[in-house]
Amino acid sequence: MSQTHHCSHAGDFSTGNPIGERATRIAVILTLVVMVAEITGGWYFGSMALLADGWHMSSHALALGLSVLAWRLSARFAHDPRFSFGAWRFEVLGGYTSALILLGVALLMAWESLARLSAPRPIHYDEAIAVAVVGLLTNLVCAWLLRDQHDHSHEHHAHADHEHADLNLRAAYLHVLADAATSVLAILALLAGRLWGADWLDPVIGIVGALLVGSWALGLQRQTGLVLLDAEMDAPVVEEIREVIAASPVPARIRDLHVWRIGKGQYACILGLELSGFGRVGAEYFRNRLRIHEELVHVTVELQHTEST
Repeated sequence: MSQTHHCSHAGDFSTGNPIGERATRIAVILTLVVMVAEITGGWYFGSMALLADGWHMSSHALALGLSVLAWRLSARFAHDPRFSFGAWRFEVLGGYTSALILLGVALLMAWESLARLSAPRPIHYDEAIAVAVVGLLTNLVCAWLLRDQHDHSHEHHAHADHEHADLNLRAAYLHVLADAATSVLAILALLAGRLWGADWLDPVIGIVGALLVGSWALGLQRQTGLVLLDAEMDAPVVEEIREVIAASPVPARIRDLHVWRIGKGQYACILGLELSGFGRVGAEYFRNRLRIHEELVHVTVELQHTEST
């Protein structure tokens, strides 16, 4: 019995998002200004809902700053030979760190809101509402800045699953949406307190906001964590690879398959095939058949020919 092996490689990795970075940088500046206003106003006017929104905006500013840093690092080390598949995972790591920050802020918001429920403080409703409205308007501007880039990321990878989008940009976009949601909740709570004297609603909305932020953060943490751990053998592209091999005129059995993400909508693949009694078909034959799936940008094919002697 004789065995032969053939390997074939191809690679092209993309990193960075200059337009998304520019939009995020503007969002950081706007957020920092309103963050200071909301935290100061929340303490001064006694509104837990407004204060919670300000705290969340502080995490939002930090997380957006991390997104910009991740893009910078990704671009800086894009051609560093130490990163065999490029430095794209800096962006994923930025998204994961943002999720951790969001979880921490959600816990802080919930703790302080519970404290305010047991020990209420007087609230200056008119002033607090005015500051909250400014915060909401700022969040809407930031969402508009990032929305086009977020949508373009999805459209660019429309042929694949939704997780192919820029996870770092998705983290920034989710922070903006979470900010907008907590701003709306803060305004509603303050209006209810002012119109109907429902002072208890202010800290309750703080708790609701904490649950909302925590839920989004857990979703983002799971999404980015799976990429960092290479736990994506359930991605659609894996089944697509199996279908290509199964449909091949040259019969082959998959004996080894490894797939992992190396870029936005880009995957690397190591495919081990076993052929029996079918001449000396090369690895390039199977790699060419896999070209139909553009998301496979780095493919290694190993062939094991088994023959009777």
